[in-house]
Amino acid sequence: MAPQRAAPTLIGSVQRALRLLEAVGSHEDGAPAKQLAREAGLPLPTAYHLLRTLTHEGYLRREKGVFVLGDAAVRLAGGGVLQNRRTKIEDSLARWRDVIGVPVYFALYREGEIELVAVADTPAAPAVDEWADFRETGHAHAIGQCLLGQLDEKSRQDHLDRHPVEAITPFTVRNRRALLQRLGDMGRMEPFIERQEYALGTVCAAIPITVGSAAATMAISMPLHQADRLLPAVDQLRNEIGTLLSSLAFSISI
Repeated sequence: MAPQRAAPTLIGSVQRALRLLEAVGSHEDGAPAKQLAREAGLPLPTAYHLLRTLTHEGYLRREKGVFVLGDAAVRLAGGGVLQNRRTKIEDSLARWRDVIGVPVYFALYREGEIELVAVADTPAAPAVDEWADFRETGHAHAIGQCLLGQLDEKSRQDHLDRHPVEAITPFTVRNRRALLQRLGDMGRMEPFIERQEYALGTVCAAIPITVGSAAATMAISMPLHQADRLLPAVDQLRNEIGTLLSSLAFSISI
């Protein structure tokens, strides 16, 4: 008679945590603790404990009362979720590029740096050439100014300590004091507009948006000779911003 194999030793807490991760992963826009507990078949106190642990370890994030997959879970997934979100962003920007007729950008401020996440343009309406590193010249372009304008004072000062204000065109903001004055004068949801401060012959506008707790922005650009189209295009984007964010259907963990 063949010897019986011993039953594998299973760790119940690990099983329960994995069921919770699977439940969160099935909801693209996240789900609250009570719903996740029900779907994972767990008592609510147990679910709360595991959700807090998974959030602390980076496998989940809590945003506006719901739990979504965190960076650690995305890394375990081999980047598939990340790529899916990037594709959704790019597709959405492309639709709005076609509607408005100008290049459309999405950027955010993450881990102390400006990150241009996605751009949608066409050969007939090309995006601005990144001839000077966007991360180091945030003071000079609308995207950077918009993101810096959303930071708290300490974070803003820290960024400018690492990336000092300097003229890169004759129209760039003169110095750090002038930049801080400009940022301080802007209303909470006003668009940031710059004309030839980053690239000669180009005008740009960036709109602050709220995505989770991070600073983020949508922006557009066009040639200087079409500058009279800039404000109408900004208004069009602002009027549709709610629909735009809904259509993006992404997490800020992108």
